[in-house]
Amino acid sequence: MKQQYSEQQSFENINFSETRLSEDEYEKFTFSVCDFSNVDLSNVIFIDCDFVGCNFSLTKMNNTALRSIQFKDCKLLGIHFNNCKQLLFEASFDNCILNLSSFYKMKLKHTQFKNSSLHEVDFVETDLTSARFDNCDMNGTVFENTILEKADLRTAYNYSIDPEINRLKKARFSSAGIPGLLHKYDIEIE
Repeated sequence: MKQQYSEQQSFENINFSETRLSEDEYEKFTFSVCDFSNVDLSNVIFIDCDFVGCNFSLTKMNNTALRSIQFKDCKLLGIHFNNCKQLLFEASFDNCILNLSSFYKMKLKHTQFKNSSLHEVDFVETDLTSARFDNCDMNGTVFENTILEKADLRTAYNYSIDPEINRLKKARFSSAGIPGLLHKYDIEIE
């Protein structure tokens, strides 16, 4: 019989593709150097959890709840965060690899991305109001009908954002980021 709820514990160096999670809900857990790659975390609830140095490559998160979650030094390749429960979704990312992940149509107001790789991430129709991208590599990331109002991209780089099809009111960019806003015009700025 599955236990329904666990609180305030730690897991370290566990390969969850071999050892399955035994509960449906985890609150105030710390997962350190754990491998969740190719694991199905559908319908699992995580509240106030920290994931440090974990591998989530191609993890399934259908209807997974992520509430007040911190990812640090994690590999999150190809994750469809848009399949997670949207109600109360809250996560921050520090020194993570989020390449090929999707946040399609999500509400990510005030979300923090720090020192992370966001190559070819899908932010189409995403609300990134007041989000912060500190020192993030955004090569090939897709912004279309995205709300970036009051977002801070001053230290982000390699992005290409079309101001005509995205909402950028009061967004913050550095002068070095201007080419990323004018990319579609194929002009040279020196």
